[in-house]
Amino acid sequence: MKMNSEISLMKGNEALAEAALRAGMQAYFGYPITPQSEILEYLAVHGPKRGAVILQAESELAAINMVYGAAGAGARVMISSSSPGISLMQEGISYMASAEIPFLIVNVQRGGPGLGTIQPSQGDYFQATKGGGHGDYRLIVLAPASVQEMADFVFDGFRLAEKYRVGTMILADGALGQMMEKVTLPPASSLPPKEKPWATVGKPSTRERNILTSLFIQPEKMEEVNLKLQKKYRDIQSEVRYEAIQVEDAEIVLVAFGLSARISQKALELARAKGIRVGLVRPITLYPFPSAILSQIALSVEAFLVVEMNAGQMLEDVELAVRGVKPVMFKGRMGGMLPSPEEVLKEIESLAAVRSASSALIS
Repeated sequence: MKMNSEISLMKGNEALAEAALRAGMQAYFGYPITPQSEILEYLAVHGPKRGAVILQAESELAAINMVYGAAGAGARVMISSSSPGISLMQEGISYMASAEIPFLIVNVQRGGPGLGTIQPSQGDYFQATKGGGHGDYRLIVLAPASVQEMADFVFDGFRLAEKYRVGTMILADGALGQMMEKVTLPPASSLPPKEKPWATVGKPSTRERNILTSLFIQPEKMEEVNLKLQKKYRDIQSEVRYEAIQVEDAEIVLVAFGLSARISQKALELARAKGIRVGLVRPITLYPFPSAILSQIALSVEAFLVVEMNAGQMLEDVELAVRGVKPVMFKGRMGGMLPSPEEVLKEIESLAAVRSASSALIS
C-alpha cells in the first residue's frame, strides 16, 4: 500500500489499523476477539515493516497493562478489543486515568451481556461514557458512523489523548468494523509523536524523576488528584462534536449515534417524503455529550425519538439534556439486531399521529 494520501476500498477494522500506522502509532497490544480481530491481524502483518511494536498478549488483562507500561514511557500506544474483552481491561483503564497516561482504545462492540453474540451492538455505551472501572474518571469517547470516520478518528483520538493526558476510546460496532467502503487515507506521519516531559524515560540531571502511579494512600492527596481530574474533564467539554441534519424546521428530532445514525438518516428521508418534518442529531463525541444543542432544540420541536442498538442507554443522556421540556421516546433493538429504516419510520409515524391528535384535542 502506498504511503501518500489515497482513496481505497477497505474494511472498517483494516482502515482503522492502517490509519493508526500513519498516525505514528509506536506500539499496539491486543488479543483476538470477533468482530475486531482484523485490527490485530492487519497490524501484525504491516506494523513491524513500519517500525511499530505489535504484540498479541496472553490475555486482555495482560494487554492493557502492557499499554500502561509503554504509554507511561511516552510511546504512542493503541489497544483494541470487543465488548467482553473491554470489560476485562477496566481495572487497567482506571489505573491509567489516575496516572494521567494518554492512550487510544478501540471497542468494536458485539451483543451482550456476557459473551453474547458476535453480531453488532451498541450495548457498551454506559461502560464507555460513565467510566466502566472504579473511581471518578472519564474517557473521551468518539463514535464513528462510517469507515472513513473509523480511520479519521484514530488521528483525533491520539491528538485528544495527548492534549489532555487521558484515555480516548473509539466506540464502533461490529457492522462498521466488518463493512467495506471507500476511505481516503491521509499521508503517513501527519501526526508525529510529541515529546512528553512527564514520561518515564530516565532521569536527566536537570529535573526530578517522573513517577506515574495511581496509588495515593493519604486521602488528602487522593482528593487532590481527583479534583485535578475533574477540572480536566470540565476543560474537555470544549471538545463536543455533533452533526445536526434538517433540525431547523423539524417537529420530531431523531437522536442516534454510529450505525444507528445512518439508519435514522434514511428513516428521516422516508419521513420527509411523506411530509413529516423530521430532523436528526448525531452525537460524534459521546463524552463529552452534546447536551447544549439538544437543550436548545427542545425549545422549538415537539418530540424526540432516540434510536439505539441497545435497551436505551444514550436515552438517559438525551432525557437529562431535554430536562422534561419535551417528550423523549425510544426505539431500540438488542442482542445484535439492527433496526431497519422502515421500523424507525413506523415509530416516527406513530409519534406524529399522537402529536397530531393531541393538537386537535387542544384546539
